Amino acid sequence: MTTTLAPWPAELGLRRLFLKDMIVDAHIGVFPHEEGVSQKVRINVSFGVDDRRDLVEGADDLSRTVSYEHVVLLVRRIVAEGHIRLVETLAERIAAGVMQEKRVRVVRVKIEKLEVFAELDSVGVEIERWSGTAA
Repeated sequence: MTTTLAPWPAELGLRRLFLKDMIVDAHIGVFPHEEGVSQKVRINVSFGVDDRRDLVEGADDLSRTVSYEHVVLLVRRIVAEGHIRLVETLAERIAAGVMQEKRVRVVRVKIEKLEVFAELDSVGVEIERWSGTAA
């Protein structure tokens, strides 16, 4: 499945980093048959960081950006914490975790449950959160 993200306004000068189609087994759901079992969940995270010129012109150094690995580990940790009732809650927790990084100005999180209805590829939610300093 292709994930298409609407662009952020160019005047913000953001570089988009992303995790695409991360599949995890999550304990998630509100119904009794979802308790105690895992479900396949697809997670997409896209985040905008300041598009600083020194990344292009300066040192090629990880400390000048946000590590993808940090976000992957964050998602794994949140999913492993235990049963979450709503996909919305999972999305908000991931967004809040990503926003802890001071260089992130905006984050989009899309959560899809993959095995809910036989006739559907997925069901889910997509959220977008901005830092307090963003336009």
